[in-house]
Amino acid sequence: MTVNETQDLHKDPVSERSTTELVRDLGEQLSTLIRTELRLAQRELQHKGKEAGKGAALFGVAGVVAGFGGLAMLAAVILLIAIVLPVWLSALIVGAGLLLIAAAIAVLGRSQLRKSTPLMPEDAVGGAQWDARILKEATKK
Repeated sequence: MTVNETQDLHKDPVSERSTTELVRDLGEQLSTLIRTELRLAQRELQHKGKEAGKGAALFGVAGVVAGFGGLAMLAAVILLIAIVLPVWLSALIVGAGLLLIAAAIAVLGRSQLRKSTPLMPEDAVGGAQWDARILKEATKK
């Protein structure tokens, strides 16, 4: 490779282009970058969604099996109390206890739901606003 060829490789092609061309190219490159990043995020979310779906299905099956186990345990508790009290009364006591537990859990769930509303990704929105502010300040200079 000759000295002239080496110098040609190191020439800055940006210095030969007008500001208008550079700004236009910047806009095109930024648009391409954003589209590419969005496609990547979409594919990643699709993959993670499929994996999460499989995991959720397995949790669902585990929940059903655990439910049957819980029912068997409740029957055992009712039969244990039935040694001392009539069966109908022991079933009533266990049922009332379960309803009280369910009510307490429902109150906790309701308070958690109130904390989570409104359903807006506040961190993501804040990040996007910060990015926009930085870009705006950079273009003013």
